[in-house]
Amino acid sequence: MTSALNLPPAVVLTRKAEAETTADPSTVMTLLADSDGTSGGFTTYRSTFAKGAVGAPAHFHTRASELFFVIGGALQVLVGEEVTVLKEGDFLAVPPHTPHAFAAAPDSEADVLFVFTPGMARFDYLRLLGRVMRGEADPKEIAESSERFDNHYVDSPVWQATLEGSA
Repeated sequence: MTSALNLPPAVVLTRKAEAETTADPSTVMTLLADSDGTSGGFTTYRSTFAKGAVGAPAHFHTRASELFFVIGGALQVLVGEEVTVLKEGDFLAVPPHTPHAFAAAPDSEADVLFVFTPGMARFDYLRLLGRVMRGEADPKEIAESSERFDNHYVDSPVWQATLEGSA
């Protein structure tokens, strides 16, 4: 018997006009491919951040690496205890268990492609995040979903100080 893990990943084509989007006041997320459509190989989406947009607080994942590719603009990123700015064309891979956070860099917009590998069912999390940011859902739902979506939030004085310095 052949294991599903030994099969080649499914071919995935997501047309821009057919991609689902979820938006809040400062970010538009375009959902491209979730793990159930990639044989668990990856999950990917694109986020377009307005100037001053806060992306994600400090957190880590236990089961997947998170990959960032900056399509345009600049993204301020925390990795461990260091903050850096990724610019157009920059790529970053954050392995499991590594605290990280991100936001549009000061005075910049950011257009970023995110990939999780192996794939994780994340689209429901992104939809929830959009509802919370629009005031349509209670923020405690995010904390309650940390195990389901493998998002484990942590305190980061370095990131907090960075955000306060950018304001």
